Amino acid sequence: MTASPSGPPPTLLVLDADPLPRLGRLTGRARIEHADASTLAERLPSADVLLVWDFASHAVRSAWPGEGPRPRWVHTASAGVDHLMCPELAESDTVVTNARGVFDQPIAEYVAALVLAMAKDLPLTWDLQRERTWRHRESQRVAGTRACVVGSGPIGRAIVATLKALGITAALVGRTPRTGIHGPEELDRLMARADWVIAAAPLTEQTHGMFDARRFGVMQPSARFVNVGRGQLVVEDALAEALAKRWIAGAALDVFEHEPLAPDSPLWQVPNLIVSPHMSGDTVGWRDELGAQFVELYERWEAGRALTNVVDKKRGYVPGR
Repeated sequence: MTASPSGPPPTLLVLDADPLPRLGRLTGRARIEHADASTLAERLPSADVLLVWDFASHAVRSAWPGEGPRPRWVHTASAGVDHLMCPELAESDTVVTNARGVFDQPIAEYVAALVLAMAKDLPLTWDLQRERTWRHRESQRVAGTRACVVGSGPIGRAIVATLKALGITAALVGRTPRTGIHGPEELDRLMARADWVIAAAPLTEQTHGMFDARRFGVMQPSARFVNVGRGQLVVEDALAEALAKRWIAGAALDVFEHEPLAPDSPLWQVPNLIVSPHMSGDTVGWRDELGAQFVELYERWEAGRALTNVVDKKRGYVPGR
């Protein structure tokens, strides 16, 4: 699966989002065309490569089963691929790659910030400041606490490393047990001992709804839960009930089953829940990093070299090393 050594340049179709990616390095080496959700289906047959720049769109999933040829390579500017995967794409010869590597450390830092904010009770401090109320309180030390990080990909591993730098003992849970990684059969035991449970897993049939009422019931009353993986990992009503009944001490959600979170969603008012708008990996310059990563991948493809970040389309993620 490579570009043709002769003839017209390959057609690169971009599923647009604003701002557009910077692809100037590909000038003359690719015929760049653009599509949105309404035009994607009609333009797919003429594309050699599809760049899913609008990684929040589900347009690929609906457009892919149509008539005509399909791109030989699809790249999504995101870590997750559930928004574009459909049976026809999964069963095709098309190679799918993702943005693995761009978000690892930013998300790990965001998780660390949430852990510290909850341990130090910063949300209440800010509320009291706005009220001009002086209320002395004690806060929790994070050094010496335990975390259970679910998802053993690069993001999960970066989270573990960052939490360890804070003195937190972190156990990593993955799809299959191997050196340094616990298997899913150990999840309940590790959650029961954890002060922090961090969800950073991809969305698959096995992980959909894995954090439900039973799992929140396993956690300690003093424990807190953080989701920076996919919204559908969590049964949101169960989490809201666990917080309302104080089965757990707190939680933070950066991803949700439906995004953006509706203004009338009850999650905005759940006690001891921090809500953020899917921003944990988005640091200054992140779009430029995504664009540069795609250009480097395109140059590999153009030169006939093996692509990196190739997704196992059956599993829904890039297999770990």
